[in-house]
Amino acid sequence: MTVMGEAGLQAAVIDLAHLLGWRIFHARPAQNSRGDWRTAVSADGAGFPDLVMARKGVVIFAELKSEKGRLSPAQEAWLAALAWNGNCRSFVWRPADWLGGRIERALH
Repeated sequence: MTVMGEAGLQAAVIDLAHLLGWRIFHARPAQNSRGDWRTAVSADGAGFPDLVMARKGVVIFAELKSEKGRLSPAQEAWLAALAWNGNCRSFVWRPADWLGGRIERALH
């Protein structure tokens, strides 16, 4: 059995969300001149969720993690801030959520 990593999970979520009519935003990291991978953000951008998806007045913020991946303090702060907003839903999704159908149910 192949273990689904974060990149595989992200590709699967994006494919399903597109099939279901969601608009999706994802900021990709880029390699700088020193060879380090960084996502260009400013202000409070560090830790912002991996995916923002919108459809029919609903907005989903999703942080994707491997089964053993941990949230950083900045990611926890973003998810806490988004949890107080009644106009959106926020999730931390792992491969088990894909296999268990929880992601599909959230996107339907």
